[in-house]
Amino acid sequence: MSTKTATLYRMVMDKHVCPYGLRSKHLLESHGYTVEDHHLTTREETDAFKAKHDVKTTPQTFIDGKRIGGNDDLRRFFGKSVADPDATSYKPVIAIFSVAALLALSIGYALTGAFVSLRAAELFIAISMCFLAVQKLQDVRSFATMFLGYDLLAQRWVPYATIYPFAEALAGILMAGRILDIVSIPVALFIGGVGAVSVFYAVYVQKRELKCACVGGGSNVPLGFVSLTENVMMVAMALWMLFN
Repeated sequence: MSTKTATLYRMVMDKHVCPYGLRSKHLLESHGYTVEDHHLTTREETDAFKAKHDVKTTPQTFIDGKRIGGNDDLRRFFGKSVADPDATSYKPVIAIFSVAALLALSIGYALTGAFVSLRAAELFIAISMCFLAVQKLQDVRSFATMFLGYDLLAQRWVPYATIYPFAEALAGILMAGRILDIVSIPVALFIGGVGAVSVFYAVYVQKRELKCACVGGGSNVPLGFVSLTENVMMVAMALWMLFN
């Protein structure tokens, strides 16, 4: 049987090892290729390689003397998907809610001895609020800019866009421990209520296609059901605590 061989050129320097080069090497080996692994160990060597082959980036893979290209090109060569940085995605929301649910069940079990309980449901909403707030707090300015595109109150009073993630975090933290209900309940009712009305108006009345700021200003999550759910959960949790 003939051995499949590929030639790979990638940056391997004292202070930098190209992660895409490692990905390309692993991808080739996982498809049964023996890799002739050439290291570009200096900036000068890398620039000379780029000039010689008229390419802008490394790594570069060659198979049977033909240049395949960088890591994305190699993935396409093997029929694998390549992420579109501009494509909408619900993955961040799925990750947040999934981990929040599992964490709530775990803590709920520790507190009540049962995996499924009302306390676990309360914790799920509170933890989700905290996780979502953390996403926003990583870059408050970026979040606020996106938030101003559709939130009705923020459009009338700009500082509210900056206050929102701190208010959401505060309400979530207090609700998780059932501390200072006199603070957490009105905060959650207010920001959740305003948020729900704003999202409903932008998406279902104005029919606008916007990105949701619910998981931070750099997200590609479309505005709509997810953001509406976030706000409705806050309102529901506040009302539940108010009447119980």
